[in-house]
Amino acid sequence: MADIRNIVILTGAGISAESGIDTFRDAGGLWEKHRIEDVATPEAFARNPALVQGFYDARRAALDTVEPNAAHRALARLESEWPRDDSHSLLIVTQNVDDLHERAGAKSVLHMHGRLRSALCTACRARMEWHGPLGDAPPCEACGAPALRPDIVWFGEMPYEMERIYAALASADLFVSIGTSGAVYPAAGFVQEAAAYGARTLELNLERSEGSHWFDESRQGRAGELVPAWLDELLGG
Repeated sequence: MADIRNIVILTGAGISAESGIDTFRDAGGLWEKHRIEDVATPEAFARNPALVQGFYDARRAALDTVEPNAAHRALARLESEWPRDDSHSLLIVTQNVDDLHERAGAKSVLHMHGRLRSALCTACRARMEWHGPLGDAPPCEACGAPALRPDIVWFGEMPYEMERIYAALASADLFVSIGTSGAVYPAAGFVQEAAAYGARTLELNLERSEGSHWFDESRQGRAGELVPAWLDELLGG
């Protein structure tokens, strides 16, 4: 693996599920007993802001009850041991809105779907760290308006920092997807994007995803076991 210099890692719900965080969608199209259309669209927020705020307030509070698992810690270790120079790079792109990567020690994390512990002001568009509830309409720290919403990318909204992600994929020697369904775009297309530029591609997932056939290699099992094992291979033990 000596020729691997630039790595892009995509993580999805499967990596955090082992820490006790519910996956985004189950077989019935529900998210923690709510229809996704009722809690994860701009239209839902306009129609029933109290329901949406309460849903995300509960999920934000639930972060205090979970901890990073072996997969999160392994990726943080990879970041700490990966060379820090102009010819190497490592970027963890996550679809998850939790903070388990950061709490495990990772710093090169891009949350393409936003973060639970961030608030977005609909009046001035400022973003700010936020750990408490939003349902009681607290004022924006920047403009004072009681116009804060979860800083989450809902269906119909553009994921964050797509230009940066595609630039990283274009220069990647290795693309690794961990715990993702391969069903939600644009993330589901990252493997094809990376492969088109010559990157090797590896999938680590509980089961084969909808996009498994695009990968050079697909390994099935728990992220907490697969990721540390792969890291030992990459770093030589």
